[in-house]
Amino acid sequence: MNTQPAIPDPDGFYAALVAAHEGLSDAQSAQLNAALVFLLANQCAQQEVLLACVAEARRTVLDGGD
Repeated sequence: MNTQPAIPDPDGFYAALVAAHEGLSDAQSAQLNAALVFLLANQCAQQEVLLACVAEARRTVLDGGD
């Protein structure tokens, strides 16, 4: 699992992500996030890496985002 920044334009990606949520209800935003997770996971297509990413994301949430 790569935890080092690798997105060529992280600010541009973040702006596009925020823009994708504009005008959506909370439920629609949650749906968009879920759809995006599955699309990106499909691009990775490595079960072991995906499970490690799920565990790491949960750890960061439980640790307060650090």
